[in-house]
Amino acid sequence: MAPRKLAVANLQAGYGDVQVLWDVTMEVGPGELVSIIGSNGAGKTTLMRCISGLLVPTAGSIEVDDKVMTQAAPANFVRAGIAHVPEGRRLFSAMSIRDNLLMGAYLRRDKAGIAVDLERVYAMFPILAERRWQDAGTLSGGEQQMCAIGRGLMASPSLLLIDELSLGLAPRVVELLSESLRAVNKSGVAILLVEQDVMNALELADRAYVIDHGRVTMSGPAMSLANDPAIREAYMGLA
Repeated sequence: MAPRKLAVANLQAGYGDVQVLWDVTMEVGPGELVSIIGSNGAGKTTLMRCISGLLVPTAGSIEVDDKVMTQAAPANFVRAGIAHVPEGRRLFSAMSIRDNLLMGAYLRRDKAGIAVDLERVYAMFPILAERRWQDAGTLSGGEQQMCAIGRGLMASPSLLLIDELSLGLAPRVVELLSESLRAVNKSGVAILLVEQDVMNALELADRAYVIDHGRVTMSGPAMSLANDPAIREAYMGLA
């Protein structure tokens, strides 16, 4: 049986005396697209920070390709094939688009491969190619998200974490980004997606998890959750 790309078991985490995650268990298989949905403050970003090494859990375990990574540094998560596109994009605003993209490859030494991947990102997001020497801080929100996703892809990940894909973006931009993620996923890269647009999240995903007050309350095939009356009422405003 192929190893699980990511396995999280009984994870607990928080900030100081404030506990945010309670016994979270979830997994992502190789090549899967999995969504995490939940209301603001449910703990989704905290979970993503744990999975990329930015926050050390207080209990539980994180395994990548069956290797224990619970206490690993962020750079070791990148080396293990995990790239994190954080909430708010977090670009280097005074650096060019090209230099921001290359920052995603900072641990790589394969110059030829980096050059190939850079051209792939430019092909995926032509506006970035046109403006490659422009400061990233001058881009629109949608263009910044393209750059942030491109930077993540420059790490040559096998699992891409995306925190809040569509936050503050126009519907057409979200549609373009979603199409790009489908293409990335079809190329074999697994994706773990946190998305405020629950309908879009469930349309994109193979499976999904619902997090409420730091706990996984539901999980299953994305389409099953999309048709669940409780999910439709709580997160989509539909009866």
